[in-house]
Amino acid sequence: MLQVALSQLKTHSRRFIAITLAVLLAVAFLSATLMVNASTAASLKASIGQAYSKGDLVASSTYESPLTTADATSVANSPVVAESYAQRTPFVQATVDNATVSATFRNLPDFPSLEAVKLNSGAWPSNDQEVTVDATTAERRKLSVGSKATLTGQPIVSESGSTPGTERTVTISGITATSADPITSGLAQFVGTAAAVDAFSSPENGINTISVTLKDGVSIADAKAALATAVDQPVDEILTADEKTTQMVSSFTGGQDQLTIVLLAFAGVALLVAALVVSNTFSVLVAQRTRELALLRCIGASRSQIRSSVIVEALIVGFLASVLGVLAATGTMALILTLLSQNPDFAFATLAVPPSAIIAGLIVGTLLTVLASLVPARAATAVAPLAALRPADDASVHNAGGRLRLIIGVALLLAGGAGLVYGGISANLLIALPAGAASFVGFLMAATLFVPKLVSLAGTIARPAGVPGKMAAANAVRNPRRTTATASALLIGVTLVTMMMTGAATARNAFDSELDGTYPVDMTAQTPSGEASISEAQLAAARALPGVEHIARLELVGQVSAGENMLQAYGISDADAAVVLKNPANRPSRTSAVVPKGIEATEASLASGTHTTNLTASPATNYGMTALVSSDAFPALAADDPLRQGSSAPLWISVDPALKADQLMDLRTQLSTTLGISEDSISGAVLEKVTFNQVIDMLLLVVTGLLAVAVFIALIGVANTLSLSVLERTRENSLLRALGLTRGQLRGMLALEAVLIAGVAAIIGSVLGVAYGWAGAQSALGSFADITAVIPWGQILAVVGVAAVAGLLASVVPAHRAAKLSPVEGLAMD
Repeated sequence: MLQVALSQLKTHSRRFIAITLAVLLAVAFLSATLMVNASTAASLKASIGQAYSKGDLVASSTYESPLTTADATSVANSPVVAESYAQRTPFVQATVDNATVSATFRNLPDFPSLEAVKLNSGAWPSNDQEVTVDATTAERRKLSVGSKATLTGQPIVSESGSTPGTERTVTISGITATSADPITSGLAQFVGTAAAVDAFSSPENGINTISVTLKDGVSIADAKAALATAVDQPVDEILTADEKTTQMVSSFTGGQDQLTIVLLAFAGVALLVAALVVSNTFSVLVAQRTRELALLRCIGASRSQIRSSVIVEALIVGFLASVLGVLAATGTMALILTLLSQNPDFAFATLAVPPSAIIAGLIVGTLLTVLASLVPARAATAVAPLAALRPADDASVHNAGGRLRLIIGVALLLAGGAGLVYGGISANLLIALPAGAASFVGFLMAATLFVPKLVSLAGTIARPAGVPGKMAAANAVRNPRRTTATASALLIGVTLVTMMMTGAATARNAFDSELDGTYPVDMTAQTPSGEASISEAQLAAARALPGVEHIARLELVGQVSAGENMLQAYGISDADAAVVLKNPANRPSRTSAVVPKGIEATEASLASGTHTTNLTASPATNYGMTALVSSDAFPALAADDPLRQGSSAPLWISVDPALKADQLMDLRTQLSTTLGISEDSISGAVLEKVTFNQVIDMLLLVVTGLLAVAVFIALIGVANTLSLSVLERTRENSLLRALGLTRGQLRGMLALEAVLIAGVAAIIGSVLGVAYGWAGAQSALGSFADITAVIPWGQILAVVGVAAVAGLLASVVPAHRAAKLSPVEGLAMD
């Protein structure tokens, strides 16, 4: 039977080209998704985890367990450690040409291999008076090798009082690449010797992390145990660079690794899509050969030989297509990330090709193709050869096969739907994902029972087209299996695309809301205590700066007592709050006071002048939020009120959300000049927000690239089933031609049939995709953010339109082939 299988591959190569494309694209989709997971981790490691990305393990300082110089020495002397880097990064003020900016001052590692930032020009510091500076700051401040800057440390507060911080004039010895870490992206970044940095921080409490590389042959588990002993921390607090990056991401998402869960869910969706597309296409291909396989049995082939020949065909086609699919995925991901990395905003984009992407692609593609061939092969050999030569009845409610299919499909649909709802309500993606997959499989199993009827109903639209329109509508009812197979190919793709569109839009909204809560105000500006306040003229000039949307001046209203906390309360008008505070939870009403997150109080009292007012207490989304009341309800304190002595009115600034990081830094400089205050008096939480958004945008861009692959899979699936449908109907189409149907009418009939099927599949897929997208976002992100369904109507309507056009285009080649064949030649074929 091996010769039979090989001859089939050679004789019907056109049919196998179609299945090869389907498998190739499905495997490419799956492998690319796994590469997205790995590339995302690598990209996050190059941005959020850049500081410790070069080490094998990292120990981090915490409030409960700060790292000391003794810990650093103990780690360096550990027998498992080859190289170590105790990183200190105190915050300082840098003065360049009378402009003062906030900055970090990091110590240079003793071992060059542990330096995570690239040196662009110049040299690393060789003495305590030399530093390097990042390229962004150098460009903005016109610094070069040899330039001077003055660094000032934070004031040292002790029981005896406060003393000024260390001040030192340094020389720029080199220019480094700018760190991609969102936490420091808005700050100037200096690097100096360890002794120079020690002068600006306490040696005992200034160590942020200790990164190490291990000696050859030392296992991660043994090294973790040794380092845990060296720094007196639990073993589970000693992390690899990847684990530390995951922990950092988790800290932004309510303590859960939601990003990894979402990406794994995406890989699961890709696997399901690959299985459905390959199974659907190959099942149609093999089912068409049922009569041929039965004929082989009539001339002596056994059932096992028939099955073996089909499996060999599937094995060869599946393996070759899987190899091509893995290569296509690697090339596509390399191209996408190379293009992304050319953009300075996504310079941290990193390609990673894990072995799992290659192995999974080869195994899954081959296995799926083989499994997809077993069901129709078994169907062809399960009945007597002569019975198999007769036409088989399609599944319907009138026969046992149809009823069994309906029962299983409805059961999966109901059970999976219930699990999906529960997973969404409980924000449990591990329940929602398999439940959603089960419900979708159930929907497809039952599709034969209602999709043809919906297509037939839609066919009333085509009846005015005359004979081709009437016949196109009739064909949908006459062969439900063929209609459903064609519709399912597109339905899978449209469902996936609209699901990802809805999920991405909903997730984007959730991330924005969460970032708005973490960073409630874009920028704040305030004059130092004792200095003259900002004048109205300066304020008006600042409001006129390009990029500034609104500036609100807060005035001290009094003191708010909430629980055991006494806080200074500032007033903000309702109109100002609606603009500068993106998250409504941070806006006070006329009967409530907003208090910092973490204060457990439901009631508050406002002492303003000689009056005390009882208010409800509303928790803010941020622990460092200022206590707020409505200035429309409570006036500011009088200028001579004792509480106002030594205090100044802060400014809250809302900026254009389209501004990029470098534009925001320029705007901060312009605000500093216009308002007449030092640049370090303007804090820009929006810079961190924008940098985090860049990471999210990069992930969504990669996912969008994968959606293009999904659309391509759907189009190939439609083209496959239409082409195979035409091959299956060769005699039927030729008979219609012999009875008088013209070539144009035949092409019109097939085109109308394709558009009707594609339109119905697109509408069904869009509805399912919206439901699955919202449920997926709710189950994945609902535990740390309020999820509001966002339906991108314009994109979904575009998908429906593209699907209808795709169905029309997919019918062109098979329709042309059917019309080109002469009636006599077609009737002679079997």
